[in-house]
Amino acid sequence: MQKILVTGGAGFLGSHLCERLLRDGHDVLCVDNFYTGGKQNIAHLLGNPYFELMRHDVTFPLYVEVDRIYNLACPASPIHYQFDPVQTTKTSVHGAINMLGLAKRLKARILQASTSEVYGDPEIHPQTEDYWGRVNPVGIRACYDEGKRCAETLFFDYYRQHNLDIKVVRIFNTYGPRMHPNDGRVVSNFIVQALRGEDITIYGDGQQTRSFCYVDDMIEGFVRMMDTERGFTGPINVGNPCEFTMLQLAEEVLKQVGGRSKLAFKALPADDPKQRQPDIAMARDKLGWEPTVQLEDGLRETIAYFKRTLMVAA
Repeated sequence: MQKILVTGGAGFLGSHLCERLLRDGHDVLCVDNFYTGGKQNIAHLLGNPYFELMRHDVTFPLYVEVDRIYNLACPASPIHYQFDPVQTTKTSVHGAINMLGLAKRLKARILQASTSEVYGDPEIHPQTEDYWGRVNPVGIRACYDEGKRCAETLFFDYYRQHNLDIKVVRIFNTYGPRMHPNDGRVVSNFIVQALRGEDITIYGDGQQTRSFCYVDDMIEGFVRMMDTERGFTGPINVGNPCEFTMLQLAEEVLKQVGGRSKLAFKALPADDPKQRQPDIAMARDKLGWEPTVQLEDGLRETIAYFKRTLMVAA
């Protein structure tokens, strides 16, 4: 048993990670300021004697004793991270500094949940880990994109300067139960709109692509990366290499939900990437990992979750 800290542990990914770590027999400290996370995501864990919840903002130092740290704290959807862009940058940068400082003091292994957004609107396709990216540093998405890029810089500087035991994972679009219904991400948007009988909002011509990874596959990638030998730092892409256009995703959602929703086309937001697909050769080689859940199966689980959630909300 290890004592493991998960920052952002009450969020979409964090809550699934806490669940998995408890199932693996660890003692879990979940830290969250509930800016985008929700107590409902971890309410079922509160009775577990090996689970502890702490309300805390990672932009302030944290003094705890743990063996490992998963740093997931940061709003991850455009609606949430653009609402308070200064705080978003502070969460990525100050949060990384504080968690790295904690890991240094404890000599603990620390994993950074980075993002495919470090690649920006990419010029190469699919994206490999050695691609430096194409990011607008003064655009409306920069608070998240550049915040995460700076966090990676800090992680590797701590590795080089202090020999800290780091792991960096670049997350590609992930979906599944416990997504926030109003987070503006395409999977939750399409499902919620279809369930409510509203028009499905397509930005641009719908030909832009994303690669969707089901949450269980993503968490498996996290755990495998954390367990790799010391010195293998990443960054490593974790995501599903199967690429879908927005139109294809909308069609699959409508096929499963049914109803009479129509497609409504709107202008593409600024700096929105036209294509996104991970090259996961490194994950296959170093982690023995690749996604196993097909989009139609993952959507079925996610739609069932939103059906339950929207009924409660209504």
